[in-house]
Amino acid sequence: MLKNARIVPYIPVANVARARKFYEEKIGLVAKEEYAGGVVYECGDGSWVFMYPSAGAGTSRASTAFWAVNDVVAEVAALRKKGVVFEEYDMPGLKTVNGIATGGGAKTAWFKDSEGNILAISERLAAPSSA
Repeated sequence: MLKNARIVPYIPVANVARARKFYEEKIGLVAKEEYAGGVVYECGDGSWVFMYPSAGAGTSRASTAFWAVNDVVAEVAALRKKGVVFEEYDMPGLKTVNGIATGGGAKTAWFKDSEGNILAISERLAAPSSA
């Protein structure tokens, strides 16, 4: 059954060339291979993501994927230097400060790629001790 199969996130893009510039130049991914008109990017710990051409790119109002990072503040700063713009949210249960929301055991920051997909970086926070 699927519980033992690897799962691979995929990101739809309207313009592969434009999206490659974003993913490779702004967020620093390295293309592992071109496949079926798209691109496979290898990420940390042997994980990978598949970017593929789709007319439905950027139509979801929900996050597509997130990268688990050790220091979200440092990652936000580094990505901003590359021109990544982080989303600001202020709604019940979610408020960002300088692009970062803290809650639910994590610090998370969201940004859109060149195609309008919502992506995130997230740092899990240590559970408070009960001592």
